[in-house]
Amino acid sequence: MIRITWIGHSTVLLELDGARVLTDPVLRKRVAHLRRVEGPDAQVQRDVDAVLVSHIHHDHLDLPSLRLHRSWPVVVPRGAGPFLERHGLQALELEIGEETHIGALTVRATLAEHHARRGGLGFAAPAIGYLICGSSRIYFAGDTDLFEGMRDLAPGLDVALLPVAGWGPRVPAGHLDSLRAAQALSLLQPRVAIPIHWGTYRTVGSSRDASTLREPAEEFKRLAAELAPQVDVRVLPVGGSVDVELDVSRIAQRDEVGS
Repeated sequence: MIRITWIGHSTVLLELDGARVLTDPVLRKRVAHLRRVEGPDAQVQRDVDAVLVSHIHHDHLDLPSLRLHRSWPVVVPRGAGPFLERHGLQALELEIGEETHIGALTVRATLAEHHARRGGLGFAAPAIGYLICGSSRIYFAGDTDLFEGMRDLAPGLDVALLPVAGWGPRVPAGHLDSLRAAQALSLLQPRVAIPIHWGTYRTVGSSRDASTLREPAEEFKRLAAELAPQVDVRVLPVGGSVDVELDVSRIAQRDEVGS
């Protein structure tokens, strides 16, 4: 059984094979010019085995959130480690294709089509996604645009955590809007897809209307039904959890090919 809790934006708590892994923790009510619509779950601040940070933008690598527990080991893209260490945090750098282990899980850094620089004049480091492998396979995309390599990124994928929209009306290059995220499903072919990144933070003066905030996820679900009808799309509320059953047949197939 996989338990997945969407804390909001790109922050997801994954509980699998005895490990608790947190992605891109941003747990504050305010980040720069952004205001959080829903409050974070304080439960995520306990008993986390490791954190995966996809890239160095402020709404994905948030130092105050990471400092809540300095004992968390933080996996980051190559080049971001010294920045975290200067701030008293433990960092493990990965390049695309490199792996590390978190308990019984294997975590591999994957390609992401997204340019990442820390502020206008800050340092740059590549953005990555993560493939988390144990009794199931979970793909956390971080921030990325659609790219053809998704087709071979994670054969036998159980769950895809895909960014859909963000915090403003525009979805610029390097991100997935509802259509591109649905197109990604046809390449990734997961059993289950969960849209993230939407409806959590907003700019001052923008709408707080729940239906408006939810529309990107609902549009993604409608488009996915057309483009990838075999995928089970589950839209969670901020703070919501879902349990995904293990697929024994997929585990057996992966064992047969030695993956």
